[in-house]
Order: sequence, then C-alpha cells, then structure tokens
Amino acid sequence: MNRKEAIRLSDQLIIANEAMMKARAAIAELGNEEQLEFDGPLFELLIELQWQVMLPLYDKFPDLLPSALLEELPVPAPTSDASWSDVKLPRGATTAALDDLLMSLLEPYWQKVALVLGRGIQRCDELGLPFTDRMMAARLRYLWDTGRIEAEGHLRSPAHSQVRLQD
Repeated sequence: MNRKEAIRLSDQLIIANEAMMKARAAIAELGNEEQLEFDGPLFELLIELQWQVMLPLYDKFPDLLPSALLEELPVPAPTSDASWSDVKLPRGATTAALDDLLMSLLEPYWQKVALVLGRGIQRCDELGLPFTDRMMAARLRYLWDTGRIEAEGHLRSPAHSQVRLQD
C-alpha cells in the first residue's frame, strides 16, 4: 500500500470509527434491554475495526494517526515474553477474580485475543476492577499453558491469535 492509498483508507476508517462511536452513544440512551441487545455486537465490531484494521494501518503510517483518535484506540496488548509469574496484582485484587472475569468473556468458539482483551478492559471499567490488558494477556497465556483454555496462534500477538473454552 502506498501513502496515497493509506491516506484514503485512513479517512474512511476514521469516518467508520466515528459513526460507530455515535451509534454507541445513541444506544446508551435506549432502555437496558435494547442496550444489551445492540451494544455488545456493535462494541465487538468496533474493537475488530480498531485492532484488526486501524492499528495495523497506523503501525505502518504512524504520522496519519490523528491525535484525537489516540484516546479512542486501544493500547496494543503486550507482545513481550512476560510470564504470569512476573505479574503483580494490585492490592485487594485476586487471581480468582481475574480468572472469573476472563472465563466469563470466553466462549466455546474461537475469538481473537484482541477482542477478549478489549471486552475485558470494558468490563473492568464497568465493574471497577483494577486489571490491565497486560495482566489479562499474561493470565490468558497461563490459562492456556495449564490446559484450562484452548489457543491458536501466538498468544503474544493478540491480533493474530485466538482463544476459546475447552471442549
């Protein structure tokens, strides 16, 4: 992709991102039942757009990323070799609570790790939990290492790996 194509794509992605953010704001004004029905799928779509399309584009062309989008786009999950034993949980946080959170996000079908982490951050914000994407990513690797979940791809690359509950 050349720079001219990247600029054109970036312009369209920004429009799509803004439209989805406006739609989420409109959904937030609906009743609880409608919010549950519509916001989850839209949020998943938004996370996919941001993690799978926007972040890779702005990795290649960082100067195209508008500063206004910096606050909206997710921080990429770790690509380091940090293990679960390196993670220090905040005071009052427990491994059991983190496991419960992660297991509630997983399904019997494959999901991108990036999507699970994005939903995890949103759930932590909603519930006031102190877990970060780095903690969740390290714990997902641990859960896979210990055979509690299934994984496909390299878990240190959230955009290129998937997880699911054991069959």
